[in-house]
Amino acid sequence: MGTQVDDTQLIARLDVLRQDHRDLDAAIAALAIVPVPDQLQLARFKKRKLRLRDEIAMLEDQLVPDIIA
Repeated sequence: MGTQVDDTQLIARLDVLRQDHRDLDAAIAALAIVPVPDQLQLARFKKRKLRLRDEIAMLEDQLVPDIIA
């Protein structure tokens, strides 16, 4: 029963992270079309997006049980 709660929490966290990732995609796209984009801000957004991707992958790995072949 504790696993179900943990999985539910992981799924909820994944939803939040995925939304943040999509929001960063939109922010990066919007910043990229500006005639003179703020390169520092763009780099920060991209770095944050990579961290989110890594955290999403880690949580997804926790949700998928290891299969021993």
